[in-house]
Amino acid sequence: MRNTSLPKQELVKQWRARASEVPPVMNNHITDVAGISVGHAGSASLLSGVTAIVFDEPAIGALAVMGGAPAGRDTECLAANRLVEHVDAVVLSGGSGFGLDAATGVQAWLREQGRGFPVGGARVPIVPQAICFDLLNGGDKDWGRYPPYRELGFEAASTAAASELSLGSVGGGVGATTVNYKGGIGSASATTSFGARVGAMMLVNALGSATVGNGPHFWAGALENGDEFGGLGAASRITPQDRALIWKGGPPGGGAVPQATTIGIVATDVMLTKAQAERLAIAAHDGFARALRLTHALYDGDMLFAASTGRQALPPGPGPLIELGGVAADCVARAIARGVYHASRPGPHYAGPPPYSEVHTARDTA
Repeated sequence: MRNTSLPKQELVKQWRARASEVPPVMNNHITDVAGISVGHAGSASLLSGVTAIVFDEPAIGALAVMGGAPAGRDTECLAANRLVEHVDAVVLSGGSGFGLDAATGVQAWLREQGRGFPVGGARVPIVPQAICFDLLNGGDKDWGRYPPYRELGFEAASTAAASELSLGSVGGGVGATTVNYKGGIGSASATTSFGARVGAMMLVNALGSATVGNGPHFWAGALENGDEFGGLGAASRITPQDRALIWKGGPPGGGAVPQATTIGIVATDVMLTKAQAERLAIAAHDGFARALRLTHALYDGDMLFAASTGRQALPPGPGPLIELGGVAADCVARAIARGVYHASRPGPHYAGPPPYSEVHTARDTA
């Protein structure tokens, strides 16, 4: 535990010394935050799937919703004034309302592991979930009486790992799209100045675009680390045509169909209260606006979970939490770009926009 008897200046000095000892982030993935595993399960015929973020131990959880068309499960319990503080897993799924069955499968796997909130002699795994709309992408959604998401959820949880990481058209991102390019699962991570790990995982099924017009540059290009989504960095010039608002079913008068929603999770290894985790989720929503044009719209769900695995204490004062939110927002933006950059054509029946990689090479500057 942190020694609170020391003067504040000495505590800050110790934290800065610890920060220099933190090893560099190796995978640029949410699993760089200790205590997190990720599993994917998807179907090329269904053109949909499930991603499960599983915590080694129950994690503090929170949620911020800023879209006009959200849908989820077990989200109300994440409010700061509710009894339940910890979550066992978070689910990001396709399938619209049908996809809410995925949390049942993840819950079933966790129950087999003896996990869950204790209620008398029983345990109830806490598994909040968000879904996106991917029902009109060309996949076979004629599944009969019950949708397949429960079994996909179980498979995703049972295969969750902290290594062998996949991005793009996997799990919940199999059927995801943006207005002009294929969407998918993206992830990114960073380390704060005081040594905290921060990671984001995003399911990018955006109403708008992650790229500047139809060109190769991403709106998040100014935040790019190395060549994590092509190495082009920021666009040198943005024309009025590039700034034109386009969206699925748009521009105005196009009869927009609600087939959007970008959802995700940010996580950190520092100890946070539920209220602090909620503040982290709110701040990290800035990453949506840095990476997408447009977002937080009427047809967007735009739900962002936040989680704390509590492996180290938060340094004293307001600064560390402010920095945590800023770093998390950048991770969200980078993860969104990576989800589009790494997406691929998921099957012969896919009827959405092309993958970015089919239109642009990694170093295309056209």
